[in-house]
Amino acid sequence: MKKFIYFAAIAAAFALTSCSDDDEPGSPDTPTSVDGLFVVSNGNYMAGNGSLSYYDPEAKAIYNNVFEAANGMKLGDTAQSMSIDGKTGWICVNGSNVVYAIDTDSYLVKGHVTDITSPRNALVINDKKMYVTSLYDNRITIVNPSTYSVTGHIEIPEMDASTGSTEQMIKIGNYVYVNCWSYQKEILKIDASTDAIVDRIEVGIQPQSIAYDGKKYLWVLCDGGGWDSNPIGFEAPSLVRIDLASFKVDTTITLAEYSSASNLRYYDGNLYWIENGVQRMSDKATSAPSAPFIPSTSYGLYALDINPVNGEIYVGDAIDYTQAGLVSRYNSNGALLDSFTVGIIPAGFCWKLGK
Repeated sequence: MKKFIYFAAIAAAFALTSCSDDDEPGSPDTPTSVDGLFVVSNGNYMAGNGSLSYYDPEAKAIYNNVFEAANGMKLGDTAQSMSIDGKTGWICVNGSNVVYAIDTDSYLVKGHVTDITSPRNALVINDKKMYVTSLYDNRITIVNPSTYSVTGHIEIPEMDASTGSTEQMIKIGNYVYVNCWSYQKEILKIDASTDAIVDRIEVGIQPQSIAYDGKKYLWVLCDGGGWDSNPIGFEAPSLVRIDLASFKVDTTITLAEYSSASNLRYYDGNLYWIENGVQRMSDKATSAPSAPFIPSTSYGLYALDINPVNGEIYVGDAIDYTQAGLVSRYNSNGALLDSFTVGIIPAGFCWKLGK
């Protein structure tokens, strides 16, 4: 499981990303009006060297450390994820217990939210409400995104705070679906108008990521626990399909035992995930692929995303978890287009589209 690979590497020396520390705040040498991709890099745990990069696919240009260049300060300890609402980017910095709001053109900080335990992902519901999930907490934090203030919590019944975990969120209609990952087994269904958990369903061990097919199914990738002595249990990773109309599991596809599976994505009738490279499987399939769609010999594949406009595939490689990471871009047929260097441990992607 990725979190144990990552923490096993934190004692190693850390490297700096490519942007110079003497860049003038507020003047990053970056485009401000193109469609592109933000890359969030963890950095090394407790080193405070998480970073944000921006990639322009048309120019094949990468701009590293854009947050630091714009604001004159480092992003923080263990940058986890980014989401965009309008022209505001929300960056969860897990180890620093902070969520930054930045302008997606200038990268300047507009505000920040604290008093959140290990924030993982942020989802804006409306201009007065945002949900933030956490590791090591049995609550989802409710934030007013206009004032950057915590306004409440959604308590998860029967979840212990010390091992609690809520992870990704997908809003479908008036409901938000949440996977409970570390030491957990459930998917939550939350009524976004009342902040109430209206249903919950047990899937496989440690549902690591979720994806929506845009029609009627929520897909879940369960990592199986990661190692034999996991207190929550251990099993082969699996893909689980939930019928949203009934909120019941209707399909389970078992993956290879002892494989490391993560980062489920959906695009145009296919599921993609990291497992011995990049796997691709039709949403009509009844068994897992026999070979990777994009093979890899790297043990450091850590992030995956699909360009929603053209189906290009982006893969983040942490390499040895101490040096600058690598992102590779493939076309929809799996052919390599280009690669570029980003921060240490590229962990998340976020698309800036629609200009």
